[in-house]
Amino acid sequence: MALFSSLTPVFIAIICVLIGVIMKKKNGEKEKCDTKSKHPSRPWVDEDLKDGTDHPLEEEEGEEEWQGLEENVAHVPFTGERYSEAEMIERSQAFYELLNKRRSVRFLSDEPVPREVIDNVIRTAGTSPSGAHTEPWTFVVVQDPYLKHKIREIVEEEEEINYKKRMGDRWVNDLKRLRTNWIKEYLDTAPYLILIFKQVYGRLPNGKKKTHYYNEISVSIACGILLAALQVH
Repeated sequence: MALFSSLTPVFIAIICVLIGVIMKKKNGEKEKCDTKSKHPSRPWVDEDLKDGTDHPLEEEEGEEEWQGLEENVAHVPFTGERYSEAEMIERSQAFYELLNKRRSVRFLSDEPVPREVIDNVIRTAGTSPSGAHTEPWTFVVVQDPYLKHKIREIVEEEEEINYKKRMGDRWVNDLKRLRTNWIKEYLDTAPYLILIFKQVYGRLPNGKKKTHYYNEISVSIACGILLAALQVH
């Protein structure tokens, strides 16, 4: 009995330590769950660039069917030219020199451009790869002066908010050396404006929503090919 009495404080201390460890572990697991459940706030740019692919569409729940092309659709065969090493070096060098002349200019010419050139450039951009071949882009060509000016007004209004509120001091300061601002006179001057929209989702023949995988990345690649095609002309 005396031995038990002498050991009782030791047992109590051990039990208290064990309870503390268990409670700490449970609190740690709860914090992890809370962290996972809460979405961290992101700047407006990150929100705009969010792909949306990781959020399943409600109408697609429970559907196992492939939502892309028909199973028996014929694939376009690949045909590629073969070049000698000297030709490959020459062609790659010429292409680099051509694209290296590209500049992000903000003073454009109002010289007319054949509409067929614009159409071919957009067709070229449409050859871009895309997630599950969904081609989640829409190209809109604007030539009407009134519409171009209205677009300029909308863009300048949003850009002014960007510079004054959304982008933050660091971004704005980094742009100072480029001497850019929210005034976009060239949107009135350019003979054509090409508006590019990403399709977050499409529509199946039955009217249900179709996921467009990596829509933001796919449209960005198409924009890069568009710029390269414009440089060729």
